[in-house]
Amino acid sequence: MPEAVRDVADDGSGDRDGGGSAPPPLWSVTLTVAGAGTDPCAVRAGLDRLLAQSPFLSSVRYSGERAELRYWDEAEDVDDAAAMALRLWAEHRGSAELPDWSVVGVEVVDRATVEHRAAQRSGGRWRPARRARPGQAPVELVGDIAPW
Repeated sequence: MPEAVRDVADDGSGDRDGGGSAPPPLWSVTLTVAGAGTDPCAVRAGLDRLLAQSPFLSSVRYSGERAELRYWDEAEDVDDAAAMALRLWAEHRGSAELPDWSVVGVEVVDRATVEHRAAQRSGGRWRPARRARPGQAPVELVGDIAPW
C-alpha cells in the first residue's frame, strides 16, 4: 500500500474500513517478580499503592521474597501484552515504593486458554461465577491482595 494511502487508511482509530472495529482481544496476564528478602509489611504497603495506581489488577499474592500479579489486559497481540507486563513493575517501582525486584516470569494466555484450563479443573464446561457485561471478561476478584 502506498504511504499516502496507508496514512489515510490508518488514522490511529483502528477503524480501517469505516465500519467500526472490534476492541482488542483480552489476555490473561500473570507477572511474577522476585528478589532479596524484604519486610512483608513493606511489600504489602507497596502493593496497596500499586493497586491504587493500577486498579486493573485482579489479584496479587506476595511474600517477603516474591509477588505474583494477575490481571486482564487488552492488547492487539500476545507480544504487546507481554511487553506491557514486563514494564509494569519497573514503571511503578518508584511511585509505589515497590521492592527492587526483577521479573522472573510472565505468562500471557488468551481467554480461550483460560476457559479451557478452568473446564479441565472443574471436569466440565467453564462458567464464570459472575455475569459479564457484553464485551467484557468476568473478573473473579478485583484488587485482592493476599500473602502466600
